[in-house]
Amino acid sequence: MPGTVLVTGGFGLVGSATAARLAELGRTVVVADLDSPANRKAEMGLPAAVNVQWVDLTDAEQTARVIAEVAPEVIIHLAAVIPPGIYRNRELARRVNVDATRALVGIAESQPRLPRFVHASSNAVYGARNPHRVTGAVTADMPMQVSDLYSAHKAEAESIVRASSLDWVVLRLGGVLSVDPKAIPFSADAIYFESCLPVDGRIHTVDVRDVAWAFAAATTADVVGEILLIAGDDSHRRVQGEVGAALAGARGLAGGVTKGRPGDPGSDHDWFVTDWMDTTRAQEALQFQHHTWQDMLDEARQRAGAARPLLRLAAPLVRATLKRRTAYYKQPVGYANPWDAISRKFGDCSPDTQR
Repeated sequence: MPGTVLVTGGFGLVGSATAARLAELGRTVVVADLDSPANRKAEMGLPAAVNVQWVDLTDAEQTARVIAEVAPEVIIHLAAVIPPGIYRNRELARRVNVDATRALVGIAESQPRLPRFVHASSNAVYGARNPHRVTGAVTADMPMQVSDLYSAHKAEAESIVRASSLDWVVLRLGGVLSVDPKAIPFSADAIYFESCLPVDGRIHTVDVRDVAWAFAAATTADVVGEILLIAGDDSHRRVQGEVGAALAGARGLAGGVTKGRPGDPGSDHDWFVTDWMDTTRAQEALQFQHHTWQDMLDEARQRAGAARPLLRLAAPLVRATLKRRTAYYKQPVGYANPWDAISRKFGDCSPDTQR
């Protein structure tokens, strides 16, 4: 059996699923994450075989200590600050997303035995994508394009990993979803953020369990030095406006989600950093696509159970309540303007100038 796998950000959505998948395979797993009340509580839900190291990755000394103690054969680097929280604290986000990645890579390069480094990137590195002017799906060999702070951080961190002396693998993730309603918090911020995005923007979704399968497979597969695009099968090629509505409907809230605005066909800027992805090589190498879009909707419906009829009755009230919390409520009629809407609530989302 291969050696220890260290999973940074192991209590996040993808991290917890990845740790569980590795444990299922009989691997030795160590989760590295911040010591917080929420993570302490989440620790109780980990498989018994998974160990935890409390560490602040922005502290290089703490990180070096953990790497020395664990001596991992593989590092899966998932720790990151993501939208919309990334826009609220730009300095912290940079320390986590870029500086901590650089420190972790350097520490890994100094080890007696160099670990394989499996890095979580994002399809955000392709920048804003106007579906009226682009054709086909994004591919691994397309150039990176920065559109906002998140895409800038992901591009910079990925470049650090790819320039290292480690045996690296980069997984660029699509829109990661879970059928567990508790896994992705339903908050005012989430409602607002979702409503900012053009409803006709293309998004390639993927079940978090399939993402975990991909990360686990990437620890041993013959994929060193490759960039792999991780998203669901072709049934997961959706547009932004239908995703939340479909999941809400499966849980009983049909019509409960307020319809947003379409994007401007004439602008290449006013779109979000998502698109459909060519997953052919990733699926060939990692064999990770197991849940279709319909599978996810069916399971979400089943999990809702007896609550579905009650939620169906509540849908009109939910819709009226959520409408007041959306980005364009009482705004002049027009196209979606995601970067302006995001900045109004969360702060400056433009790329930083520290690269």
